[in-house]
Amino acid sequence: MLLIAAYLLGSLSGSLLLGKLRGVDIRTQGSGNAGGTNAFRTQGPKFALGVVVVDIGKGALAAWLGLRFADAASAAWLGYATAFAAVVGHVWPLWHGFRGGKGAATVIGATLVLWPAATPVLLAVWLCVLILTGYVGLGTVLAGLALATLAIATGADAPRLAFALAAALLLAWTHRGNLARLRAGTESRFEKARLLHRLARRA
Repeated sequence: MLLIAAYLLGSLSGSLLLGKLRGVDIRTQGSGNAGGTNAFRTQGPKFALGVVVVDIGKGALAAWLGLRFADAASAAWLGYATAFAAVVGHVWPLWHGFRGGKGAATVIGATLVLWPAATPVLLAVWLCVLILTGYVGLGTVLAGLALATLAIATGADAPRLAFALAAALLLAWTHRGNLARLRAGTESRFEKARLLHRLARRA
């Protein structure tokens, strides 16, 4: 029952809920994705910030609920299970026709609660890739890979390792279109984020 509740919580999409207040469905704009990046590109930074806060928050809340209601038998794994259920809900939201976002912000929210020491590593990897290349999707996929690598390198227990591997695989799958466009040379760059490139051009 708690896993179902976590999935339904994850199904509350920040961009679609806030979009209703603005009278827009960002799935009809830009890339068609209901995530923070498309929200930023089509609706601006304030709207995108609200989206990210909601999507991170529901991942954190789902993880907290799993920890809060775990008993002795489920204490090791329930938080990770409810967190992943929320991520699945974000990607395939019941309330929004199973068309949601790509799951990155919800993974970050869960990690903040379940494995806070890993969060700076993920953000550092994502930010470095973004600054160097301008590719948001690539940064997200590599951050997911960093999460799995960190779990393996630190000898994480089975529930944490399973969550890290599942999250990395899901992020790679939800960003498969970005990766295909990257291989084809047609992926859009976030040019303003390419700080080193911009500095080199001015030098």
